[in-house]
Amino acid sequence: MSEKEEGIEVEGTVEEALAGGMYRIAIDKGPKVLAYASGKMKKFHIRIVPGDRVKVELSPYDLTRGRITFRDK
Repeated sequence: MSEKEEGIEVEGTVEEALAGGMYRIAIDKGPKVLAYASGKMKKFHIRIVPGDRVKVELSPYDLTRGRITFRDK
């Protein structure tokens, strides 16, 4: 995102993998969001499975959608 549109970074747990590369994430102390894997994660074939801890970057315009930027081990 550009400097003007800084994303909000939060952590959560992957609840389920949906069709089309989308994931339902349960945010710590927050609602559930719909997220997709970032470009680098797709490029390097980083696998995301339910139960993984992830960092999600939320759009300041729509807090129900985001992009997964990091998967914890």
